[in-house]
Amino acid sequence: MSDPVTQGTHQIGLTVPDITATKTFFTDVLGYDVVGERPTYPAVFVSDGATMITLWQASEPASATSFDRKANIGLHHLALKVAGHEALAALAETLKNTDGVEIEFAPEALGETPLRHTMTTIPGGVRVEFIAAPA
Repeated sequence: MSDPVTQGTHQIGLTVPDITATKTFFTDVLGYDVVGERPTYPAVFVSDGATMITLWQASEPASATSFDRKANIGLHHLALKVAGHEALAALAETLKNTDGVEIEFAPEALGETPLRHTMTTIPGGVRVEFIAAPA
């Protein structure tokens, strides 16, 4: 195997219909920090200390086409690590009561692995998987 040219993720950019609602989800529900903003673009940069996510405001959200994971080329979903099974269960409970979040499936085993995961759609219409190894 050759040495990879890349060294992990620097940032992930997501275009969303309501930048305020999506920013609020990342900061209030997931505990991310706002690490930058470009109001004229508009864009907001949020981070959990390991990964930065750039939120871009769609210019015409009313006429924007939502992503269809089976029909469009592009981001199928974003998978974020959670500290362990208990943290995943607690997050799932929070997500059940969070406006604008749709839960595709509750935390469950990921195949025959020790991992557990849940799939959601967050405010802004982006599919996000939360995944945890045993603590």
